Formats: sequence, C-alpha cells, structure tokens
Amino acid sequence: MPDLTQAVWRRSSQSVASGNCVEVARGPGWVAVRDSKNPSGPALVFEPGRFDVFLRQVRR
Repeated sequence: MPDLTQAVWRRSSQSVASGNCVEVARGPGWVAVRDSKNPSGPALVFEPGRFDVFLRQVRR
C-alpha cells in the first residue's frame, strides 16, 4: 500500500456542485480514489490497469 500522505489529489471533472465528489491521485504503479468529503478516510488503491477496468465498469 503506498503512502498517500504526500499524494496530490485532483477532483473529478464529473463532480457535482452538491459536493458528491471523488478525488484521484496517481503515483508510480498505483491510482488511488477517495471521497472528497472525507479526505482522511479510506481510499481505494488500484494498479493502473485495474483502475482502467474499474472506470469502464463505472461508466456502464
């Protein structure tokens, strides 16, 4: 599990004004996703290829 304390988080371009947002951070060999309303909470961490699969499934 990567150390996410220094991760640079970006808010999704699909976020809505109501605050229902996710943030994504990328590092060498990993992609992390978290709830922007709970930045100190848990994050999902994926290998880049598995993140691509996750995105395809979410878009369906």
